[in-house]
Amino acid sequence: MSQQAATALLEPETLTALGRVCDLQALPVLDDFDTDHARAALADTDLLVTGWGCPPLDPAALEAAPGLRAIVHTAGSVRHHITDACWERGIVVSSAAAANALPVAEYTVAMILLSGKRVVERARAYRGTRARDQGFGVPRTDGNYRRSVGILSASLIGRRVIDLLRPYDLEILLHDPYVTDTEAAALGTRPVGLVELFANSDVVSVHTPLLPATQGLVSRSLLTSMRQDAVLVNTSRGGVVDQDALTELLLADRLRAVLDVTDPEVLPADHPLWECDNALITPHLAGSQGNEWRRLAEVAVGEVARWAAGEGFAHPVLRERLPFTA
Repeated sequence: MSQQAATALLEPETLTALGRVCDLQALPVLDDFDTDHARAALADTDLLVTGWGCPPLDPAALEAAPGLRAIVHTAGSVRHHITDACWERGIVVSSAAAANALPVAEYTVAMILLSGKRVVERARAYRGTRARDQGFGVPRTDGNYRRSVGILSASLIGRRVIDLLRPYDLEILLHDPYVTDTEAAALGTRPVGLVELFANSDVVSVHTPLLPATQGLVSRSLLTSMRQDAVLVNTSRGGVVDQDALTELLLADRLRAVLDVTDPEVLPADHPLWECDNALITPHLAGSQGNEWRRLAEVAVGEVARWAAGEGFAHPVLRERLPFTA
C-alpha cells in the first residue's frame, strides 16, 4: 500500500494485533514490488495485507513471492492490484468492501434526508437574510414524508442504504437486473425498471459499480425524465453518469444533485458545477476516513486471524463475481 495509506491504517494497535497471529515483515511497508527490499520480503511471504496504492500483483511480482497464498485488502475494490495471474495461482483474496460500505451508506442516507428538507439551500438563504420565518411558505413538495427514493443497484452499499432508510416514511424503489422481484420485496423495496426508477423517484441514489456496461448508464434521457427539482445522489463513480447532461439540467434549475464523485476527479477549476447552487460537490469523502479507518484495519486483522487458523475468509472476493462488482 502507499505510505499514506499505511500511516492511516496501520496504527500501533493494529500492528500489535497482526503480530499476535502472524510473523510480520519488518517495516517500511512495501509500495513498490521492484526493489531489493521488496523482493527480499516477498521471498518469504505467505500472505499480503494490501491497501490503497498497492501496485499490480502481476506475474513479475508473483514470481518474487513463490509462497504467496492469500491477500487481505484493507479497502474495497481489488481491481487495481489483483490480476489474472493471482487467480491462476489459486491465491485467495479478502476485501474490506463490506466495512467500507457502511460510511458510504451513512453519507447517502444523510444526504437524502437533508435534500428532502432542502437544508443546504435554506441555510444559504438564512445566512443571507439573517431572518427566520415560520416556514409556512415552504412548498408541499419539500420534506421527507412519503417521498420516493430510487436505489440504482442493490450493491453492498445499496443494500445498506435500503436498511438504513427502513424506519422512515419513504417509498423505496429498486432497479437491479440481478435481483428478482421476490428478493426486492424481501429487501422492503418495490422493483421497477430503469426508466420507471428515474421517472418516479424524488431522489435517485446511484450505487452501481463503474464497469464497461455501466459507463454512462445514467443517460441524458433518464436524467431528463426525472421530476422537476428531483435529486441525484452519486457516491459510486462519476463515469456512471452523463455529466454533461447533468450539468445542463442543474444549470437550468431542473434538477438538484449531491455528487461525492465526478468525472474527472477533481473537476477543472473553471467547471460550471463549482458555482452551481443546485449541486453539492464533496471531495470523495463518503468512504472510510478518520476514525473509520480503524474499522477497515479491524476487519483485516480478523481476516488474517481466520486464515492463519485455517478458516475461510469471512469476506472473500470471488473471481466469478468480478464482472458485477466494483
